[in-house]
Amino acid sequence: MSAAGRTEPDALAASDVAAAVRDAPFVRLFANADGDALAAAGVLARALDDLRRPFQVGVVETAAESADRIAAGDSEALAVTIGVDADSESADALSIPATDRPASLTAFESARELGATPDPVLALAGVLAAGATPGAGETGPVLDAAREIGVERRPGVGTPTADLADGLAHTTLARAPFSGDPGAAQATLAELGLPTELDADAHRRVASLFALESTETDAAPERAVDATERALRPHAAPADAPFETVEGYADVLSAVATDAPGTGVALALGHDARADAIETWRQHAAAAHRGLDEATTGRYDGLFVARVDVTPVRTTARLLRDFQSPEPVAMAVSNDEAAVAAAEASGVDAALAAAVEEVGGASVGAPERGYARYDGDTKAFIAAFREAL
Repeated sequence: MSAAGRTEPDALAASDVAAAVRDAPFVRLFANADGDALAAAGVLARALDDLRRPFQVGVVETAAESADRIAAGDSEALAVTIGVDADSESADALSIPATDRPASLTAFESARELGATPDPVLALAGVLAAGATPGAGETGPVLDAAREIGVERRPGVGTPTADLADGLAHTTLARAPFSGDPGAAQATLAELGLPTELDADAHRRVASLFALESTETDAAPERAVDATERALRPHAAPADAPFETVEGYADVLSAVATDAPGTGVALALGHDARADAIETWRQHAAAAHRGLDEATTGRYDGLFVARVDVTPVRTTARLLRDFQSPEPVAMAVSNDEAAVAAAEASGVDAALAAAVEEVGGASVGAPERGYARYDGDTKAFIAAFREAL
């Protein structure tokens, strides 16, 4: 753990987090605006609640915002940043940084260290939102705990709702010709002649259709296959979970983290926020898919850029990378914000930081993804990012 400044990713153990929050009179959790960080904040907050420790949860969009809110708060409180590097002279904080290790995994382990029983479905949703494979590497205990309470894989596609047309049209786990259009999704499903009650075979047929529609296009790069596979053979959630599948849960968490953080915090804390969260997810997905449909694109050496209007740029950049970009780094950029998603760790966080230093603004990110709010001309921002990449 670090009292101030940067915490190296491999230096922070779950026991460090547990020891720090156990002794703190008040804990302020600042989660980056993504599904993994939001889930991690929920897991930790619920553990603190079990310990009768007072806490506060907030969502922040940049490292600068995090530092400002920490500096403005009670100096006696412990600030914990999740997915946001607390690299600021004014920020005295414990940092669970954005790395290739899901923050939800660290939160899950920390909650167990505290003697709490963390919600494994929420933690597993965070693992999925981080892009990790459940059960792979160190995530095995999270998957095992989820299985113990009824999570199991089934054929089909991972959506948050039981309505297939709604789920396929609004998922952001993949992109198909009917994405964003429930009517078109329903018409496509009608061609399968599915039974009223879906059995395993029907779910498999839906999954096959979805996989073909998502990958068999001229624009889809090879990585579209791997991206689509993450939505297939989902982990069915227990009856008391807020959503039908854990994959769908992850999709909703990612949407509310950026578009409705208050709803996202309520959801992560276990409150009844399902209806508002589902509506946010629908609007978020529709905007992302519409943004890609209407985007003006430009290709550079190693970088593919989509200029969009009002759209969730983080999700748009991820979909652009996985289903349209011929280059390894994809950027979705509007008039004042941008997000970048890379096929592998490429130092895009450092490039974004350099770009906002050049034109003005603030950023946050990891080597394979990042987000920025910037000032000035869009062309100048893109040029500065390209030069730094």
